Amino acid sequence: MPLPTNLATLDGTPLAPDTIANKVVLFVNVASQCGLTPQYNGLVALDKEYGDRGLVIIGVPCNQFGAQEPGTPEEIKDFTKSKYDVDFMLLEKQDVNGANRSPLYQFLVGEGDDIEWNFGKFLISRSGEVIERFDPQTAPDDAGLKAAIEKALG
Repeated sequence: MPLPTNLATLDGTPLAPDTIANKVVLFVNVASQCGLTPQYNGLVALDKEYGDRGLVIIGVPCNQFGAQEPGTPEEIKDFTKSKYDVDFMLLEKQDVNGANRSPLYQFLVGEGDDIEWNFGKFLISRSGEVIERFDPQTAPDDAGLKAAIEKALG
């Protein structure tokens, strides 16, 4: 199954396919009221460090873990911008587990285990294949994550 092309941004606008075409993408299921929410700082730093080389970070709000992302799209956008200066892309809120798992997460998880919590990370190659999955506790500045990004960027 290929990476879905019918993704929508937080405001409901379709994601232009060229946004991620031939790019290395890091998908992260995010939440505003989680103990791991400060990882936004590290994700912003990764975006600044590798964005010019072809890394695209995409946050995917999800309210499935402890109802830690209850906000409206506007509230999510305002919170992430004002608190963490997030300027990378955020998609519409999605289910990452269960019967209503979004097509994106059906692709990302494949035959793997369910997402365990907020801030799970999936690194996607330029050709649109899942390279590696990182658990929520893997910080954005983790050496293994950064090495995987470096390798994917070439």
